[in-house]
Formats: sequence, C-alpha cells, structure tokens
Amino acid sequence: MNQDTSRTPQRKTGSGFGKESTAAEVVAGIDLTGRTAIVTGGYAGLGLETVRALVSAGAEVLVGARRPGHAREMLEAAGIPFGLPAGAEGGAVSVGALDLADLASVKSFADGFLSAASGDPAAGLDILINNAAIMASPERRVGRGWESQFATNHLGHFALTNLLWPALAAGQGARVVSLSSTGHKLSPIRFDDINFDTGYDKWKAYGQAKTANSLFAVHLDFLGRDSGVRAFAVHPGGIMTELQRHLPREEMVAAGWMDQDGNVDARFKTPAQGAATTVWAATSPALQGMGGVYCEDCDIAEPTRTGSPEARIRGVEAHAVDPSDAARLWTLSAEMTGINAFG
Repeated sequence: MNQDTSRTPQRKTGSGFGKESTAAEVVAGIDLTGRTAIVTGGYAGLGLETVRALVSAGAEVLVGARRPGHAREMLEAAGIPFGLPAGAEGGAVSVGALDLADLASVKSFADGFLSAASGDPAAGLDILINNAAIMASPERRVGRGWESQFATNHLGHFALTNLLWPALAAGQGARVVSLSSTGHKLSPIRFDDINFDTGYDKWKAYGQAKTANSLFAVHLDFLGRDSGVRAFAVHPGGIMTELQRHLPREEMVAAGWMDQDGNVDARFKTPAQGAATTVWAATSPALQGMGGVYCEDCDIAEPTRTGSPEARIRGVEAHAVDPSDAARLWTLSAEMTGINAFG
C-alpha cells in the first residue's frame, strides 16, 4: 500500500490535560446538544463514567449491553437520566441489547439503530466509543471458532462500526474511539495463528486484541477521513473495574496492582480519570483534522522509549500503529466476519 503522508504524527500536542484529569474536566464547556453517541459496555467502570460525561454535555447516548436489564439498573443507580420532559435541555441515555461475541446480535443492534434514525433525514451517529472488553479470560471459542478475546474486543467492534458506517458518514464530523491499552505491548497480531490454535496464552491473547484495537483505529481513520470520520485508539490507564473479573487476587498482588490487603496501587486511576482520555478523544476541538493515533493521559502518546524504566507502561509500540499491518488486519477481519463497509 502507498505511504500515507497525511497521517497525524504520533507525538504529544500539549493538550493542557493529564493523567489526573477527569472525564468531567475534559468535557467542560463542550456542548453536545443534538449529538448522538453509542458506547458499548457503557454501564460500569470506564464506560459508565464516559456516558455520564457525554450526557452531562447534552448528548443522547445509546449503551450497548449484553444484559440490557442489568445495564439499565446500573445507569439508573448512577443517576444518569433516561429521558427528559418535552422541551427540557440536556442529554439522556438509552440501552440496547448487544453481544459483541455474536455477529447476529451485533447486526440486530446496528439495524435497530439505523432503523430508528431512518425517519430523520438529519440523523447520524456523531460518536462511537468501542469500550466493552474482556481481559485475560479462560480459553473460549465463539462465533466461527474464534478466540474469544480477539472476537469480543476486536471483531465485534469491527463488525459494529462497519454496519453503522452509513450513520457515521452522516454524522457531524463523527469520531470513533477504540479502547486499547498498554496490553498491546504483550503481543503483535499473530497473523499465522490468530486464534491460538497451537496453544492458548491468556495474556498474549489479550495483548493481540489490544493491538488489534489500535490498528483498527489506524485504518478506519485512513478509510473514513474523506467522509469526515476520524478514529482514535486510547489507553485509559490502570483502573480497577469489572475488567479484572477473571483475575484471582493472588495474580494481581504478584503483579503489584494491589497489596495483600486489597489496597490498590497508588498509580492506578479512578474510573472518572480513566474515562478522561476516551472523552477527550471523542470531543476535544483540539483534535479537529487529526486521527489514526494512539492516545494516553489525555494527549497523543509518544512512541515507546525502548529500554526506559516506563517502557512497559507508557508509549505506543510500532506494531500497534503500523499502517501496513492495520490494512492487513482490516482485510482479514472483513474475511472473518463477512462485513466490510468499504469493500
């Protein structure tokens, strides 16, 4: 593929925000009235705080959830409004059934959104946040024999984004945010054994999925920019959420994430801080005309400084932003799912 000379540089912009910034702080002063957003898994942890910030700025947010009833209970308990009286100002949230490991469910969710928007010629999707994920889970096969972390974290979101493409193209300069993590440092894409058929490693499988999330943003931005759609990958930081549900405490203690008494390491962010980079990437006016980059701590990340003390926890590896691998992964994902809005 030809070299893309218009790519946004992978370097800091001096955003004015940082590691301790919260989602509420980065969205302050931004008016999302009349804008529509979708957040997968937006009912707990980072997703919940992301939805809270978007709604507070006036957006109408649809949350995709595998258990819609549970998601609604969580959002109601958090005090996020599900509807407003006629004429009232502000955003609100709704919930739709979405199982990212099931392509039929993904198609049903996307079809439902497109159908609901079809009666309004001005309707579009302005923000899509591919937030839901599983981490270091036991070996499981889903769909067409796919490894579950790659399928849930990447293929489900790949299919969803492509199916929603008509609404994204009709949005007001739509942005797609893909949740990656420093987990991408654990593995590049294993093109020769993408489903771990020769032996499963839960952390390498997670690493591959997070690399896929980043590469997805790289190529989507390349494909979508002429339609005004820009894409970003974000590392939210270390946060204790439901994402750790498959990890025993002993493993988290051994990793230094918490002590024997369950006290979380001081380096970890709160969920509100963890959601900040997602919200910044989705809404910041400073990112106008940019895209296809990996972000952390509310700014574009720098490439990993190999050999530095923070190489494992900061920066982005070359394999996660390589445009050739991004294009190759896109083609493979389209073949695996049978879905490609740009085919």
